[in-house]
Amino acid sequence: MNLDQILEVAGRLAVTELAPRAAAVDRQASWPEEGIRALLAAGLGGLVVPRRHGGLGQGLYGLNRVCEVLGKGCPSAALCFGMHAVGSAVIAAKATTDQQARLLVPIAAGEHLTTLALSEPGSGAHFYLPASTVSKGPDGSYLVSGEKSFVTNGGHADSYVVSVVGTAPEAPMGQFSCVVVPADSPGMRWQEPWRGFGMRGNASGALRLEAVAVPANNLLGEEGDQLWYAFQVVAPYFLMAMTGVYLGIAARVIDELVDHMRGRTHSHDGRRLAQRDVLQHRLAALWARLEATRRLSYHAASEYDAGNPDILPAVLSAKAEVADCCVEVCNDAMTLAGGRAYGADSVFSRMLRDARAAHVMAPTTDMLRLWAGRSLLGEPLLRESDD
Repeated sequence: MNLDQILEVAGRLAVTELAPRAAAVDRQASWPEEGIRALLAAGLGGLVVPRRHGGLGQGLYGLNRVCEVLGKGCPSAALCFGMHAVGSAVIAAKATTDQQARLLVPIAAGEHLTTLALSEPGSGAHFYLPASTVSKGPDGSYLVSGEKSFVTNGGHADSYVVSVVGTAPEAPMGQFSCVVVPADSPGMRWQEPWRGFGMRGNASGALRLEAVAVPANNLLGEEGDQLWYAFQVVAPYFLMAMTGVYLGIAARVIDELVDHMRGRTHSHDGRRLAQRDVLQHRLAALWARLEATRRLSYHAASEYDAGNPDILPAVLSAKAEVADCCVEVCNDAMTLAGGRAYGADSVFSRMLRDARAAHVMAPTTDMLRLWAGRSLLGEPLLRESDD
């Protein structure tokens, strides 16, 4: 499939499989299993897996566009799918021949769901500073111990890309390793499910790992080289996936607002909201805000795919901008749509709750703006003194 065909499939599933279940997913805080399985069955599971392994071979631009389409249908499902894609990209970046056969081929076939397990309760938004430890077992396997938090698809994925500290205790800041932990590994303990304000269906669980034995051939890349992964793979793919999700939320809300304005008539004068000058003006401003953010996102993703060495500030800024944009669009649209939008079960209120997660999902908005500024100035993104 080319990108146009991929988007057609994603758009159809967003309408037929994701959107009809989105309210229930939010209300019940349930993982969107039917939607995710439908996406995998349709061949989208290997979206970012290279074509030589049976995948669709898409980069940041394709990922961004697909997540936007899915975000219009069900933000939770879009986020879950996006995290699977990011995990797939991390595995694919330096996959060995063995990992290609065991992991990438099943992922591309829609038979394997993966995700990231990087965040930890003690490091907050600093996802690149894990405290989880790794040691060598007597049989040469890795023994992984620690705690992970906010693991999207937690308890539902077939594997987890888990970060651990560098093999040496004196390893410099940001030096860590990643291993792929199979879901059925003994010693994995899922904690009480996290109940969120929004994005309630992403199954963002906490995971305790107690000397979990991981085969040595599940190490990604070389020991301690994951700072490269963090900023060359994890960050760009994650940022573009999440930017797409939040573009989709904002686009859906504007569509809902347009429908509301066209269909709502005041009884005292018979005029539709769509005929009110001030509302036309406000709608246009929201549309322009979204469109400007969308173009930044598309530009950042496509230029990164093209190998532009100067595009990092745009990649970092895309999620920061979409966080501001999405919250603003959802909040103002609720105001313009009036009391009906304020209902607890309305699409507007649900989307506003989902939108708010964009600011706090690591890397946070403040962190991204700091990194973008440093990138523009030629300064290192990370410093020992960073809080």
